[in-house]
Amino acid sequence: MRDEELHSDVTIIGGGLAGVCAAIAAARNGRSVALINNRPVLGGNSSSEVRVWVVGATAHGFGHFAREGGIMGELFVENQYRNKWGNPYLWDALLYEKVTAEPGIRLFLNTDVRDVEAHGPGDARRIDAVTGWTMGSERRTTFTSPVFIDASGDGLIGLLAGAEFRIGREARAEYGESWAPEVADDVTLGSTLLFYTKDLGHPVRFVPPAFAMDVAATTIPENRIIRAGDDGCAYWWIETGGEDDIVHDNESIRDELWSVVYGIWDYIKNSGKFDAENMTLEWVGSLPGKREYRRFVGDYTLTQNDIIEQADQPDQVAFGGWSIDLHPPGGMYATEGGTKQRFADGVYPIPYRSLYSRNVTNLLMAGRNISASHVAFGSTRVMATCATLGEAAGTAAALCGECGSDPREVDGRRLQQRLLAHDGSLIGIRHIDPDDLVTAAAITASSTLTAFESADAPARWPLDADVAMVVPASSGNSALTLKLDVRAATELYYEATIPHRRQNYVPGTMQVGGGPIRLTAGADQFVTLPLAVSAEYTGNLFVVVKANAAVAAHVATDRMPGTLTFTRRPLGPAHDRPQQLREWDDNPFLGAGLWARIDAGDAFAAPRVGDGYLRPFGGPHFWASDALANDPTPWLRFDWPHTVSLESVEFIFDDDVNEDLVNLHHHITEPEAMPTLVRDYALESRLDGRWQTIVACRDNRRRRVVHTFREPIDCDSLRLRIEATNGAPHAHVIAVRAYGVATS
Repeated sequence: MRDEELHSDVTIIGGGLAGVCAAIAAARNGRSVALINNRPVLGGNSSSEVRVWVVGATAHGFGHFAREGGIMGELFVENQYRNKWGNPYLWDALLYEKVTAEPGIRLFLNTDVRDVEAHGPGDARRIDAVTGWTMGSERRTTFTSPVFIDASGDGLIGLLAGAEFRIGREARAEYGESWAPEVADDVTLGSTLLFYTKDLGHPVRFVPPAFAMDVAATTIPENRIIRAGDDGCAYWWIETGGEDDIVHDNESIRDELWSVVYGIWDYIKNSGKFDAENMTLEWVGSLPGKREYRRFVGDYTLTQNDIIEQADQPDQVAFGGWSIDLHPPGGMYATEGGTKQRFADGVYPIPYRSLYSRNVTNLLMAGRNISASHVAFGSTRVMATCATLGEAAGTAAALCGECGSDPREVDGRRLQQRLLAHDGSLIGIRHIDPDDLVTAAAITASSTLTAFESADAPARWPLDADVAMVVPASSGNSALTLKLDVRAATELYYEATIPHRRQNYVPGTMQVGGGPIRLTAGADQFVTLPLAVSAEYTGNLFVVVKANAAVAAHVATDRMPGTLTFTRRPLGPAHDRPQQLREWDDNPFLGAGLWARIDAGDAFAAPRVGDGYLRPFGGPHFWASDALANDPTPWLRFDWPHTVSLESVEFIFDDDVNEDLVNLHHHITEPEAMPTLVRDYALESRLDGRWQTIVACRDNRRRRVVHTFREPIDCDSLRLRIEATNGAPHAHVIAVRAYGVATS
C-alpha cells in the first residue's frame, strides 16, 4: 500500500455532472483541482453504469428557450454532434475527454473517500483534509486544499465534516409549502435500475432466474405501463426504497430492483401478452440510480414557493425549470401515479446562498445535496440543473482562491459576472466587463432582420382549440398578421398580453391588444391583429387567438427567430392547477408554426451583440441578418474612434436553446450541428484603411469560440463576415467580445 499526499486549490468529491462541471469551471478559472470519483467512469447517474438521461430546465419541451448554457450546454451540443443516437459509452468518453483536457485537473477514479479531518466548533467547522482509497492501485491519498466541494450526491463528506443536513420531508408548516406533508418524516424519493432490450431477428427464449419477481402477483401491471418495445427511460418508474434508508439499505434495494427488472422481462417474454419472441435483454443496470438523500443547510433554503413564484434571487448563480417532480413513497408498488408534477410559469433562479454550508466554513455543495427543502429538491435534483450548480460552485471555489476567502465571503455580483464571462446559465443579468473593447465600439451590420413573412405550407390548422404566438416587440411594432381560411362569416376573438416575467412564455395579465375581428367567408385571407404596444416597450408578447370552428389557420414551413406557436390543451381534474406551462403546448409546431407576418422592429439589431444578455430574456437578444438569400455573406462591424491592440476575440453564436437535447436515449434530435450556429466565417481587421483576414474558421459546431492571437493585432475596425450557417436561413450572433488595449 502506498500513502500519498496531494495539495490542490480545490478538492472536489464526486464525479457526477455536478462534480465534472465544478472541476472544469475551477480549472478554467486558473485553479488546480483534485477531482475524486468512487466509480470507474464519470457522469454519475448519466454514465453507462446507470444510464439515466440528462434533463433540466427544458423539461422535455415544456420549458422554452431554457436549455442550460455554460459547461453543460457545451456538453449537450458536442454530444449531439458526436453521439445523437445516445450511445452511453460515447457519453462516458466525452466527459472523460473534457476533464482530462484541462491541465489543472488531477482525476482520481475508483477512489473512495471515507475519512475527513475537520476541526472547530459546531457552528464554524473547517475541513483540513480528506483521505481516499484507490481500488486496484492500493493507494491511500490524503487531499488538502483551502476549499472543498461535496458533489457526492449522498453527502458523505459534509456528514463526516459535521455539516448540518436534512433527510426526508419537512412539515408543511415549516416553509408554508402546500405539497409538503402535514407531519415531517424520513421519506425520500427511491432508487431505480434501468434495462435495455434488443431485437435479435430470430426467436430467443428467456428462462427467468430464481430471484425474478412474479410481477403479475403485484399491483405493477395494473398501475404502470409495460410494453415489449420499451426500455431505458420508459421504465423510470421501476423505483423503490423511498420508505427505507436509501444509503444504508442500498444493497437490499438493488436486490429488489433486480428481482423486479427480471420479473418484468419474464412477464413481457413469457406471459403471452406481448410480441417479444425475438427480443432479448441486452443490458441490466447493477448500480441503483439514487434520487435523494442528504440535503445540506446553507444560508438560504430554496422552497416550493421560491420555485412556483419564480422568486427573485439577488445572488442567483443558476436556474432550474424542471417541474417539482415528486414520486409516491411506495414507488412502483403505489396505486397512485408514478409522479405528480407542478410547473412554474417558466425558469426560476437558484441563489448562491444555497451552495455553501452555513456551519462548515470552507465547504461548498453541488448537485442534489444543495440547501433546498424536499419539495423544492423535487425540481433542482435533475442532472442538467445539478451541472449548472456545479459550475457555479467550481467558479466560486476559484474566486475563493483568488481572494483568499471562504465561500460565504465571495461577492455575489463578482461571481455572477465571472459565470457570464464563461457563458454561464443566469436569467436576466447582463455581462458587464469594462475590459471588453466592444463596449466602446460602434456596431453596424450589412443587414438586419426587421420584418418576417412565413413560407406558406399546404397544411391548415383548424381552430378547434385556442392557439397562440409569442412574438418579439420592439420600437413600437404594432401588428401580427395571420393567414386564415374562413368557412362562414364569424367574429374572431384574440387577446395580447405581456408575460408576468420576462423569461416566461405564457399569457400575462397586462393586456396590450384584443377584441373581436369581423371575418367574412373566404380562403387565403390576411387578417391583422392590432397590438397596442408603446414605442418604449421591448419584450415578448403572448397573442392568443380564441377557438373558432369556422376558421382554419395556414401553417408555415419555417419559424421566425424568437417566436413560438402554441395550441392549448386544458389540464384534466387530476392535475394541480393552474399550470399554464402545461396547458400551452408548442410540440405540434416545433420547427415551424402558423403562417405569420411580423414587424420585428429593432429586436434583432446589430447592437444586440453588445447588450450583455446571453440568453433570451424579454426577447431574443441576438443579431439576426436578413435572409441569406438576400444577403449571402452578412457581416457585423465594430469601429473604434482610435486604434486598439487586440489580444483575443470571442464569439457566442446561437445554438437555439429552445431545442431539447438529451445525452442518451429519450429522443433523437436530427441535426448533428445546431442549424442556428454559424458554421463558416472570417474575422477581418482594418488598419490605415487596409483590411486583412486574421481568422478563417470552417465547420464550426460550437456556441462559444475564443480566438487568442500569438501577437497583438493593431486595428481601428473589426469585421465578422459570415459565409455559412449550419442550416438556418439567417445568421445569428449573440455576443462578440474583444480584449486588448487601446493604443491611441
